[in-house]
Amino acid sequence: MKFIVDAQLPRRLAYRLRDRGHDALHTLDLEAGNATPDHRINELSMRDQRAVITKDSDFVDSLFVLDVPWKLVLITTGNMGNLRLLELIDARLELLVDALGAHRYVEFSTSGVIIRD
Repeated sequence: MKFIVDAQLPRRLAYRLRDRGHDALHTLDLEAGNATPDHRINELSMRDQRAVITKDSDFVDSLFVLDVPWKLVLITTGNMGNLRLLELIDARLELLVDALGAHRYVEFSTSGVIIRD
């Protein structure tokens, strides 16, 4: 699966996804870096069929109002260390990818992967 990881999340998440066989970019990989506007992230998501991984709930609004991005993973784990977040994602990555195979919007929380379409 293809992903784009938004600015509020660690670049190591993109590296971890790549290590697991996925095509993943972080906003730091883009020309404007972490200053890349949401509409540009949405354009890239639609063009390349990339799921956006973010903590920014503005993407939920754009999904339901504008029908972008292509797919969305909203991280709702609250504040936690990056290492703990990476461990949680590692433990549930297969479930997350499976959910994205059939759905456009999933939430990733401390309690699991929640389908929200």
